[in-house]
Formats: sequence, structure tokens, C-alpha cells
Amino acid sequence: MAEVALFLREYARTRRDVGAIAPSSDRLSRALTRYLIPSPGRSRAVLEVGPGTGAVTRHIAGSLGRLDTLDLIEANPRFAALLRQTYADDPRLRIRTGLVQEHELGSYDTIVCGLPFANFDARTTEEIFDRLLGALRPGGTLSFFGYVGGETMRRTFADGADRERTFAGLGVLRRILRRHTFRTETVLGNLPPARVHHLVPVSPPVRSEQARSCDCRETSS
Repeated sequence: MAEVALFLREYARTRRDVGAIAPSSDRLSRALTRYLIPSPGRSRAVLEVGPGTGAVTRHIAGSLGRLDTLDLIEANPRFAALLRQTYADDPRLRIRTGLVQEHELGSYDTIVCGLPFANFDARTTEEIFDRLLGALRPGGTLSFFGYVGGETMRRTFADGADRERTFAGLGVLRRILRRHTFRTETVLGNLPPARVHHLVPVSPPVRSEQARSCDCRETSS
């Protein structure tokens, strides 16, 4: 309950940064960690970006082997402090505070991302995905989610400069999804229902495609 109370306080205080209106459900957490596949005899490196109060982190930590590692990058210092307290005795976890763009990333087998991309401008969205996809090892996967109908709501209620910013950001996100997605699943057992996207890196990078074509008014539903 303390985690939920903290989440709701932070949502009310900085809702643009938090993005979600409630912690991820068990069903959403399982979908996001679907490709965190056990690998006996080999250590795995996992990255979670935007873990919040740790709803998905619990699923990841519970599946880690003795030699596996989990890096957490959380922009909200209050959430990061809670995570440090929760996992203070687990040497497999390393928690860093700040934006993912501010940190040097390692090389990972699995990346799980809880960032609210519907709130980001085109440049931020492109930069984050370039960094995350570029940090994946061969055969690695990146999983993230958005709320069902969330993009439609953003397009409907945005106006003026925010409307153009929204269109541009969603256009970049759509291009990234078309290029890198190998599976999408809908999770109804979440508040609100969510759509999970599983991605793999391809060549050339997203930025090269962006330079050739910039239909920034393209959106998703």
C-alpha cells in the first residue's frame, strides 16, 4: 500500500513524467517480461528503464539467476530511493537515478521500458529508442507498453503547439514500431488496458530512416 500511495502522490505531482495512472498489473508485468528467458550456465544482463515503484521489477528480480544482473534507471528520485531500499541486499541490482539519455548504457540481453512515450517529443523518442536498441546484444529484445486508446486521446485533446508536438512524436513512434516490432499483445487485465510491443534491432538505425522520410503527421490509434 505504501508503494501505491507514493505512486499516486508522484502522479498527481508530476503526471507528465510518471505517465501511468497506476502501477503495472501482474498480467502487464508478465507480458513485459515474456522474453526474459532463462539461460542456464550463462549470465544474463537485463535493463529496466522507468521502473517506478517496482511492479515489473519484482517479476524481473524473481526470474534472475545467481550470475544475472539487473540495471535500473529511474528519473524520479523518490521512486529510485524506494527501489534502493527494497533491493539493498541484492548485489545483482544496480540502481541509477536520472534520465536514460544521461547514462552510459551497457550491453543487455533484455530491456524492459516503462517510459511514457506518448508524452515525449519526436527528438526525445528517437534518441531513447536509438540508445536502447543500440544497447541490445545479438538476439536481444526490447519490450515496452502504451495504453490502449492513449494516443487517440492525446491527439484529440492536444491543441496548438502541443498538437504539433504530439503528432511529431507519435509519427516517430509509429515508424519505430513498423521497423522493429516482431510481436504486439494486448493486456486487458490492467488499469487501463495496455498494448505491449516487443522489438528487435535492425539495420540501418532508425535515425537514418528518419533522415530520408519525415512524415511527422503520421499517427497511431
